[in-house]
Amino acid sequence: MTGLGGGFRKSFKFPARRKRFMRKPRIKLTDCVSVYHCITRAVGGQFLFEERDREMFQRMAWRQADFCGVQLITHSILSSHAHFEVRVPEPGPISDETLLGRAERFYAPKSPLLRLLRQAMAERGALPEDLREKLRKRMGDVSVFMKELKQRFSRWYNREHGRFGTLWAERFRSVLIEDRPEVVGVVAAYIDLNAVRAWIVPDPKDYRFCGYGEAVGGNRLAQMGLLSFLGTEDWEQGGAEYRMRLFVEGGTAGESGKAVLDREAILEVLKAGGKIGCGQALRLRIRYFQDGLVLGSEGWVNEIFGKFRDRFGPRRKTGARKLRGLPFEGLRTARDLRKNVLT
Repeated sequence: MTGLGGGFRKSFKFPARRKRFMRKPRIKLTDCVSVYHCITRAVGGQFLFEERDREMFQRMAWRQADFCGVQLITHSILSSHAHFEVRVPEPGPISDETLLGRAERFYAPKSPLLRLLRQAMAERGALPEDLREKLRKRMGDVSVFMKELKQRFSRWYNREHGRFGTLWAERFRSVLIEDRPEVVGVVAAYIDLNAVRAWIVPDPKDYRFCGYGEAVGGNRLAQMGLLSFLGTEDWEQGGAEYRMRLFVEGGTAGESGKAVLDREAILEVLKAGGKIGCGQALRLRIRYFQDGLVLGSEGWVNEIFGKFRDRFGPRRKTGARKLRGLPFEGLRTARDLRKNVLT
């Protein structure tokens, strides 16, 4: 059998090899305090998490945040997905005593790693350089916080439910949030109203798997997270102010006595070309808060755009984009979403 002729070889073209899809790195600030809205979904969008699962996920989130040295501003854990608003501190040196303290609160008392750390501190008064570096790399990073939290919860969940395999649909999504009270606050309200939007409860205080529900229940860490953008350290005062935001600005009927439109009515108003208020907007799922990449004032979004210019198309001149169809006049996003912005 003879080989293929030279003419055939020259004329035949193999199908072009598809370029391998490369995930772009997240937009993260590493030289200053930064805030992120993180979202993670169960595989297939399934409603997997029962009350006991959500309770454990919530407990793990507090422990992971403490260990990583990040602040959990607020959160909402539902049966198919979870939201976290996290503040990451400015990078800086961490003492051996701080690292040991975080490890002691995080690991089981008989953990081999904890035993090594304690022994080193007792004998030398300092941690070995290799152990110190391994711990330090796990501190102050939103990606590490989410990765380790999801991994630890996955192991627990699969063991408890007798299953195996992946629990999560994809890597978590994140939006970089400008650390200003008015921006952090509106995203916090959006997160705490998740259970209300899902018709699980009429009042967010009745949902114990969200930051506001925990704060009302007396969790001091949850209270401190919300107070961090309310300008006070007094929960009685700050909690009352935040509740007004949730009920009046958030447009939820309840103790405020404020009549509101339901989701379908709000969408009809928008379809007819009408305008809605900020509170009514928060009754809807807003993709900008989940897929907008960056959220903040126009100047700040443009500044972030300049820092991460290589992440955007060459024809792009500015970063800030208006939130189409929404009344948040002072807010801008880095992505110009066009489809299913409000649902």
